Amino acid sequence: MKITIYQKPTCSTCREAVKLLAASGQPYEAVNYYETPFTKATLQEVLKKAGLSAKDVLRTKEGIYKELGLAKKQIAEAALIDLMLKHPDLIQRPLVIKGTRAMLARPAETIKQLL
Repeated sequence: MKITIYQKPTCSTCREAVKLLAASGQPYEAVNYYETPFTKATLQEVLKKAGLSAKDVLRTKEGIYKELGLAKKQIAEAALIDLMLKHPDLIQRPLVIKGTRAMLARPAETIKQLL
């Protein structure tokens, strides 16, 4: 079963996760979600399979998080997903999916749970 890793190639955690996948010998696809953005359905599917909410994968140290004042707002799940689609820097990475399971692979070694 192929693994899909949604990542940003310049992210050190993503690079480490991709190395672990390559070393495993299992088939995988690396998707740079800045070049090939998430669709709303795909992001919702990944979150559902991982048992995570949008808030669980929100990058709170990004400038856009502060710029949008997200720390001071209560935002519905659907609205937060829409913001993440518009501003991919808000999404923690890497997100990894294999079959019916998904995870936020932070630290990268946690990806071994899917191998």
